[in-house]
Amino acid sequence: MSDAPLPIETRELSKTYRLGFFMNRKVRALQGVSLSVRPGEVYGLLGPNGAGKSTTIKILMNLVQASSGEARLFGQPSQDCAARQEVGFLPENPAPYEYLSGAEFVRLAGSLGGLFGRELDRRVAETLGEVGMEHAASLPIRRYSKGMIQRIGLAQAIVTRPKLLILDEPTSGLDPVGRRQMRDLVSAERARGTTVLFCTHIIPDVEALCDRVAVLVSGKLVKEGSVRDLVTSQVPLVELVIEGLGLSQVRALGEPLQFEQEIGQRVTVRTDDAAGQRLLRAVLSAGGRVAQLSPARFSLEDLFMETVAGAKQKVGGEIN
Repeated sequence: MSDAPLPIETRELSKTYRLGFFMNRKVRALQGVSLSVRPGEVYGLLGPNGAGKSTTIKILMNLVQASSGEARLFGQPSQDCAARQEVGFLPENPAPYEYLSGAEFVRLAGSLGGLFGRELDRRVAETLGEVGMEHAASLPIRRYSKGMIQRIGLAQAIVTRPKLLILDEPTSGLDPVGRRQMRDLVSAERARGTTVLFCTHIIPDVEALCDRVAVLVSGKLVKEGSVRDLVTSQVPLVELVIEGLGLSQVRALGEPLQFEQEIGQRVTVRTDDAAGQRLLRAVLSAGGRVAQLSPARFSLEDLFMETVAGAKQKVGGEIN
């Protein structure tokens, strides 16, 4: 086992913001979050809006200070400048200087990262090609679309070949083609050996990219693990499509239902296997018909919605 320090490690990380004219209103953005990101993996930070994902990233990038706990990058406190020298960062809403061209902006980022001379020239050209922006490199950024700004933002993050890449909602606002291209770029970074912290609320992106995922709700870490383990740990369900009975009649048969939906003349329900077999017999006895009986695939989206609903009940408040 390697003794190298973890790219990201937080311990009991908490953040409370004070708001209002008299600063007498408190909002707890993070509540004791502990997580670790291993070298070379894509780690997804998943949660609804207001869950604390961006606050976690801002603490890691020393943009805000934690109220308590600690955050480390490669074994060093995240407040230390040296800790962030091997980090590339794409914020949620990148706002590059719009009067620079794309190439000038990436060159500036490379210079700030310690590149110069021919090595800087090579890296800028290489990176612009990797993100597919060589054709627009000479255009001023003010003429860029949302997708082009995201691409040039990623280019500035990777131009110095960082060991750790922190991406805050990198596919937000992109069309399906742009999202796919951004996912391909992240996959290419993983293939290069880069560790990636991928913060998003778009579940298909997490399923497509991430080795492990943490689910944040209301500032708390409520689930963590590989996508496969989180999904397969759930109780297997079966799905029945029922005709000839209404939803109220199906409910009256007395079997526990995990999911229910009535569209037109069909009722779709999900339940565990044993209850499904009993429900099948009960539907037939009641004069209904089972048009389809099949295993139900439990997706990360199902897990996410179930987790958010459960956490919301525990905290007793609205999730924004």
